[in-house]
Amino acid sequence: MSVLTEQFIVNDKGKRTGVILSIKEYKKILEELEELESIRAYDMAKASEDEAVTLDQAIREIEANQK
Repeated sequence: MSVLTEQFIVNDKGKRTGVILSIKEYKKILEELEELESIRAYDMAKASEDEAVTLDQAIREIEANQK
């Protein structure tokens, strides 16, 4: 696990209003958020009672509904 080395932006009263991260740290956070989003989507799909369809079938159904 990496250690973040953030810097804070403060207002005139010393209250933290923002954060500065290195590009590397920022990209790492974005990658982890994307992975978490994929895991959540998978969990929701797994818990769903909907019938699974193949990608080809889904595309055919979408195209049929657009006509």
